Parts: sequence; structure tokens; C-alpha cells
Amino acid sequence: MRLNKGAERPLFDLKITVKEIQGNCPVFSLGDTFYINKGYIIKTEIPLCMHALSVILPFYSSLSRGVPPDEMGLGKERAFIQCPDPCRYTGGGTVIFEIETLKP
Repeated sequence: MRLNKGAERPLFDLKITVKEIQGNCPVFSLGDTFYINKGYIIKTEIPLCMHALSVILPFYSSLSRGVPPDEMGLGKERAFIQCPDPCRYTGGGTVIFEIETLKP
């Protein structure tokens, strides 16, 4: 089924914040924030970790189009996802990200 052009979902910006760090993350600090604008443009003034991007990629498109996090099992008002680093075994740090869909 194809959507008519007028029926496409609008694109919202996403605000991604480091909510919690377990262990010692060499990249992020608590409260670090970056954005995904217009559904695909990463806007950041901080370094990004490839592990973090790997867990965000499956969800950013749906969240940018306004799909509620609870429909994907990611939270109620905001989405929460976690970095895959098993810090207890690697000596690194696992990060929990909060993703907020910025609607006008």
C-alpha cells in the first residue's frame, strides 16, 4: 500500500541525551546531548560512539515520524535505549540514552 504524498508523516527532530552511565564510558558524559534533525541529519558538538549509533539506527526513523515510543516497547513519553557494551566484562561503560521527539 502506497501513501499519498499528502498522507506522509511529518518529520520531527530528535533530542538524544545521556541519561545514565554504568561503568566507565570513554566517549560520553552524563547529560551529553546530540540531535537528529529532519529525520537524518546528526547535529552534535560532542564526539559520537559507533556503538551508540548502532542502537539508535533501528529506531530513529520511526521516532522522527512521530511513532510513540510505547508502540515500540521503548518507554512511555520518551524512548530509552542502551549501548551494547557489557561493561562488567570489558571494563568499558554502557550508556542509557533518552530520546525525545521534539514536536512543535
